[in-house]
Amino acid sequence: MHAKQLLEISKEHAPPPGDESPLANMRRDFFAASQPIGTVPPPGSVKGMAKTALETLKGHKPTVLVDKLGERLAFERTGVRLYESVLTKFDALGSWDDGPTRAQLMQNRDEELAHFEMVRQYLQKLGADPTAMTPSADVVAVISSGVLKAITDPRTTLAQALQALLVAERADIEGWQGLIQLARELGHEQMARDFQEAERAEQRHGVWVRQWLDASVLQDANREIGKQHGGG
Repeated sequence: MHAKQLLEISKEHAPPPGDESPLANMRRDFFAASQPIGTVPPPGSVKGMAKTALETLKGHKPTVLVDKLGERLAFERTGVRLYESVLTKFDALGSWDDGPTRAQLMQNRDEELAHFEMVRQYLQKLGADPTAMTPSADVVAVISSGVLKAITDPRTTLAQALQALLVAERADIEGWQGLIQLARELGHEQMARDFQEAERAEQRHGVWVRQWLDASVLQDANREIGKQHGGG
């Protein structure tokens, strides 16, 4: 309704002619001068230090593995919170034909929690502190915060929340695949096998969420067709 007025205002307050090179140069200077987000904290016990030293003697890079395990731990913790929030939205708004059931959402939530616990135990076996925030964990927490905001926004529908959840599930699958490869290269075969089981569960999560979304879109499309025919 006010498109014309908005266009006039945009013309009156248009930025001066030029390019974004000054801003790009300033960002470049900041990037060059900035310190890393953080470092992997050292083991908090003598036993943990001994395990780290042993891994180093074997030619492994324990800090890299601990960093990526910390990342997965943070993501799985967020995954539990995402499904908790989706469950709340499900209880408030309900579902649709071929949409998610509460039992399915709870199963996914419980599997995310089991994955969290498994990674926590592996961090302890390596002598690392699972409560420490590693650099990769810090970054992935920021990345996933947007998904959580979209799901917990009271204005989003259940279908929109699932769309955000699908973004997290896709990222989750990629994260497990990278961690599986790293574990194998470092000689942790049992860890890699356990993580493969987790990845298979995440694959199923992604398939389910995709199917629920497809059913929602199809239902909306049929509703629109019904309105058009009713109006005709």
